[in-house]
Amino acid sequence: MLKISDTSTPVLVLRAESHGGLNILRSLGRLGVPIYILDGNPWAPSFASRYCRRHFLWDIESKPAEESLAYLIEISRIIGRPAILIPTTDYASMFVAEYGPTLKYWYLFPEQQSELVFVLCSKKGMYGLARQHGIPTPGASFPTSRDDVLRFLRSARFPVMLKGIDGQRLWNRTRKKMVITHTPAELLEKYDAFEDPENPNLMLQEYIPGGEDSVWMFNGYFDEASNCLVGFTGKKIRQCPVHVGCTSLGVCLPNSQVESVTKTFMKAIDYRGILDIGYRYDARDHQYKVLDVNPRIGATFRLFVDENGMDVARALYLHLTGQPVSVSRPVYGRKWIVEDLDFVSSLRYHREGQLTLVQWLRSLRGIDEAAFFASDDLLPLVPMCLRRAGELFRRIGQKLAIVAPTTPRPFPSGSEPVGAARLEESCLCSAGVPQVHLENKQTQLSRHI
Repeated sequence: MLKISDTSTPVLVLRAESHGGLNILRSLGRLGVPIYILDGNPWAPSFASRYCRRHFLWDIESKPAEESLAYLIEISRIIGRPAILIPTTDYASMFVAEYGPTLKYWYLFPEQQSELVFVLCSKKGMYGLARQHGIPTPGASFPTSRDDVLRFLRSARFPVMLKGIDGQRLWNRTRKKMVITHTPAELLEKYDAFEDPENPNLMLQEYIPGGEDSVWMFNGYFDEASNCLVGFTGKKIRQCPVHVGCTSLGVCLPNSQVESVTKTFMKAIDYRGILDIGYRYDARDHQYKVLDVNPRIGATFRLFVDENGMDVARALYLHLTGQPVSVSRPVYGRKWIVEDLDFVSSLRYHREGQLTLVQWLRSLRGIDEAAFFASDDLLPLVPMCLRRAGELFRRIGQKLAIVAPTTPRPFPSGSEPVGAARLEESCLCSAGVPQVHLENKQTQLSRHI
């Protein structure tokens, strides 16, 4: 098993409310690396982990950027030496890219072109970059008005994906990042409900038919010359939300075509650091088409481990501390689950008639690792379960008209989720989608998108 000879360099994780941050703690903490956490949620499960050396309560996504920068410098002074900085969200990645020239005197991280990070965090920018380099990607249109949508409908083929160019901004506005529309009327209805006419943020994307098993992922780490030191492929078994969300149950499997396309793409754009990228296989033309490029560590990264225990977080640590990154064969067939998300998505798949009880039980066989449960680190389960229980009681109370909602809901009329959908929304928030995110801050760092 993997051992790190020098673990003296600490790590600071930027935002660790989700299971992704918790898994970074466990992956590196089990090897003896001192881990620090910065997050704005006092009930973040990561704060309860035995591997958390110390946590700092600060919401980098809502505080003024200059204050966050000053606080990060103060944290570096508290830690006493430069730490490796690992952002876990698009916003945190853009922040590090934007203020990298200052942060590099206090922290260690792959020096990435800031413009590239901004472009990859924008679905419109990513689409243009993929087209520029000949990388297959679903067809898309970027309307700036309702008239543009009406013109699109003259030749549209349904279903059509309606997505946020900036997914976080759309989430803040509607509590959704994308929807599948099946008719012109439905598309217009959703567009009118979701779009901000003063600051257009919606795209219309070709829907690629196929089940969840057509959705593939690549996780890797690229050095300063954009060479892939570690790379893994796998596919989703279930997603939350169903059909359009993050991985709730996945399996590591070989896919040389996805691996080759990704390495070629990243080399062409001079990418450095950890990468999480998603594809969908299009049986119509037998191509893997890129859907999203996340210029950061993904919450699913612990699905991908080699026979010696290497993952992308460990590869980053070794490379940035000048230690050799030795890799072996990936553990193909390895399964990984996010317990709460997968419970919700399984209910949804069952209601759609796509998952029977027997199929669900079979799908759980051979799971190698869970996002929250770990026999050597049980405490993070407590805040996660309390949060789920609180959400359940709130839903029951609201349904019985005993408890009123405690905060205003920003949903368009008639679109507020009920039942399992509300729990699904809560699960998404814990998966790295913050409940509060100031628009002016997002605009500040996404001006290049």
